[in-house]
Formats: sequence, C-alpha cells, structure tokens
Amino acid sequence: MADTVVFTQERARAVLDAAGHPEAELLAFGENAVFAAGRLVIKIGRGADLLERARREVRTADWLAKHDVPAVRSAESEVRLVDGHPVTYWQRLPDPLRPAEPADVAPLLRLVHALPEPDFGLPPRDLLGGVERWLRLAGDAIDPADAAYLRNRRDGFAAAAAELEPYLERGPIHGDALPRNVHIGPDGPVLVDLETFSSDLREHDLVVQTLSRDRYGVPAAAYDAFTAAYGWDVTEWPGNTVLRGARETAGCAWVAQHAPASPAALHEFRRRVASLRADDATVRWYSF
Repeated sequence: MADTVVFTQERARAVLDAAGHPEAELLAFGENAVFAAGRLVIKIGRGADLLERARREVRTADWLAKHDVPAVRSAESEVRLVDGHPVTYWQRLPDPLRPAEPADVAPLLRLVHALPEPDFGLPPRDLLGGVERWLRLAGDAIDPADAAYLRNRRDGFAAAAAELEPYLERGPIHGDALPRNVHIGPDGPVLVDLETFSSDLREHDLVVQTLSRDRYGVPAAAYDAFTAAYGWDVTEWPGNTVLRGARETAGCAWVAQHAPASPAALHEFRRRVASLRADDATVRWYSF
C-alpha cells in the first residue's frame, strides 16, 4: 500500500480485523496504532515502508532481553505484513502504577548507554529521515510554504548534526527517550516503543529532555532530577542546540501527517511552525 493513503483509526481497525483480532481494544494512535487483545499488544504500522523498522524493533527487544535490560518483550519473532501494514506482537505489561517521570528514564538510559553494539547492527539515529514522508502524508492540508520551510530546516540541521563532536562515546541509544516511553510496573521502570533504537550520539537521548522542559512544560525540577540521576547535563555541550533544532523540525513534520484527518493537529502544526519562524523558544507546544 502506498503511504499516500491516509492512516486513520478506521483503517487500522480494518487491518486488525484482517489479522484476526476484531475485538481488540485501541490503546494509542500515533506513528503506530496500538491495540490490546488479552495478554497481547498488537502494533500496526502506517505502511509497508516501515516493515524493516518493525523487524528491527523485534530483534532489539530480544537483544535487550538477552542483556537483562528492563524493556517490553516481543511475543512473536515474525513480523506480519497485513494489507500493506507491518503487524507486530508484544507481551502486554501490567497496568502502570503511576506515570513515569524524567528521573525514571535516566537509570534505563545508563543501562542502554553501557551496552555493546548488537550483532545485527543498529542504524544511525535518522531523526530527520521521516520529515519528507510526514510532509507528503500531510498533502494539501498544510501550507506548501510551511512544508518548504521545514524541508530547508531539515537540510540545514542535518548538515550541522553531521559535523558534531560528541562528549559521550557513541553507541546504542533509545532514540526517543521520553517518560511516555517508560512504563512503571510492579518491578520498576520498563522501556517501551523500541522502534527508534539506533547507534549514534548518546546525546540524542538527553536532548529530548531539554525540549520537554522548554517546549512541553516539564518542570525545571523534574529536568534537574533527570540530570542528577543520569550524571550529566547535556546543555553543557555546545551541540545541544543543533540536536534540539533538528528535533523541533522533526516534531513539526510529525504532527503534519495527522493534519488531513484532524483539525486539532493542523492547528498545533501551524502553532509550531509559527514559533520556529519567529525563533521564539518560549512558545509552549502541546503533545498530540
């Protein structure tokens, strides 16, 4: 299936039915549609172009299990392609005891950042690689001038990021290490959503926390607790602003893909782009 087909909850439900799970409950809808069916969690990707990423996510889960890193476990090694969408199966976690905090993320990152490279190989963190696809999915719902602006930002930050000198040693990273990707269960914090696992600058996993503080309203005290638990503050590194700018660009384009089906997403997209055009880092962004 071409990725120009709008991925809606109705489309995801049709794929789920075709996979043989018509009674599953929708848990989340974003880059993937996530459903619960008994003791399973079923993830449906937006298109066939994400098949290899889905396969790598399953291999990553098995690799983390081998190294005893607390992370979601796969329930089936095979990744199915159903009506042009990758479908993966996961062991369902118990209900969370509480929402995760930034400080809960830090110990997990320390474990991940101490790991050797896996034998199957992880790709670089292609933070900006989805921009073109997300803008294409947005289609005519967004202003072409905004799309062109984001493409220019993407190119500029991609070039700048390639020249960065890291402070930390390169290696395995989660790639999207936010509290929403940590589950607090009875045995403690567990990493989830492993599809962005990469081998790249460890600083990627830390810059996301600065953006959470500055754009998404995470309290400064929560950020300070994260840096204390991790043992270093990435804002001390000159490359922080480059990775932050790249992530802001990706964040705008990611919201754009939802604009054709969601007026709220279109409104948020326009707010985000306007704040970047105005170079106003004080504008609050809202999760979508």
